[in-house]
Amino acid sequence: MSLSLNMKITTIGGGTGHFVLLSALKQIPGAEITAVVSMADSGGSTGRIRDELGALPPGDILKALLALSSVEQTAIRSMLLQRFTAGTLAGHNAGNMLLTVLSQYSGNFLDAVAAMGELLRVRGTVLPVTVGQLTLRAELEDGSLIIGETNIDVPKHNPNLRIKRVWLEPNAMMLPQVGAAFAGAEAIVIGPGDLFTSLIPVLLVQGVREALMRSSAKKIFISNTMTKRGETSGFSLSDFVRLLETYLGGPVDVVIANNDAPPAAILQRYAGDASYPVKNDLPEFFEGRQVVSAPLLSRGGELARHDAGKLARALEGVLAAKIRS
Repeated sequence: MSLSLNMKITTIGGGTGHFVLLSALKQIPGAEITAVVSMADSGGSTGRIRDELGALPPGDILKALLALSSVEQTAIRSMLLQRFTAGTLAGHNAGNMLLTVLSQYSGNFLDAVAAMGELLRVRGTVLPVTVGQLTLRAELEDGSLIIGETNIDVPKHNPNLRIKRVWLEPNAMMLPQVGAAFAGAEAIVIGPGDLFTSLIPVLLVQGVREALMRSSAKKIFISNTMTKRGETSGFSLSDFVRLLETYLGGPVDVVIANNDAPPAAILQRYAGDASYPVKNDLPEFFEGRQVVSAPLLSRGGELARHDAGKLARALEGVLAAKIRS
C-alpha cells in the first residue's frame, strides 16, 4: 500500500469474516484499528467453555487477536489453534483455553484479552462488545423460537423458514471502551460475516445502536459473497443492506460488494447446501449510499471467501476518498 491513512477505524464483526477484514486493514499503513467483537457465539469449543465454566466466549476474540498479530512465527499461531484430541479437553483449542485461564487468573476478561494481545504483539485493540452474558434468540416466520447462536447458525429446524426477528435475552450493556471507539472513529466497518449470528448480535447489545448513530464516522458495510442456508436464503444485496440498517437504526454510507464469480466447482459445492452468490441489485449510488463493486474473492481455495489483499485495496480506495473529501 502506497498511502498512509492515519485514520482511526473501528470494526464490527465475528468469526472468519472479521478475521479476513482485520487481516486486510492490517495491510494499510496508518490504519489505527479497534476491533469490536461479537460475544453471542455459543457453538463448538466456545459454547462448551460458556456452558461448563461459565466463562465468556473466547473464540471470536481469539480470531481477532490472531488476525491483528504481528508475530511472524506461524508455529505460535498453529499451536494456539491446535485442538486437544483426548480427555476432558478434547475439541478445545489451546488459544481458547489460554484466554479462559488468563481470565480466571486475573478475574477480568478484558485483562486477559490485553495480555493475549501483548503475547501476540497485536497491532491495534481488540474489545469484546460487552462482558455481560448474552443469549441470542430468533423467531421464525411460523412463530417458532430458536434459542442460542449455534442453533441459528447450524439450523436443526426447517432452514426454509425465514427468520422474522432476533434479539438478546439476557442482554447486557456495551463496554464504555466500545462507546469511546465508536465516538472517536473516522470510519466504522461492519462485516463481512453471518448477518444474524455475527453482525446483528453486536448491534443488539444495549447502547451500541445509539452510540453508532451519534458517531460522525463514515459507516461502511462489506457484504458477504454468498447467501447462507437458514439465515439469508434468497437474499440479494439490497436485502442485506435493508436488514442490517433496520437493526443499525440508520443508513450506511458505503456498501462494498464482490463482483467476481466463484469457479464452477465451488458454486456446485455451495449449491449443495442451498448457498448462492449474493446478487448485486443496487446501482452505483443508491439513496445516498455509495455502492462499490470489486473482485474480492480469494483464489486457490475451496471456499468463496474474501481475499484479504483485494479487500484491503478496495477499503483503501474508500477510506482515501474520505480523506480527500
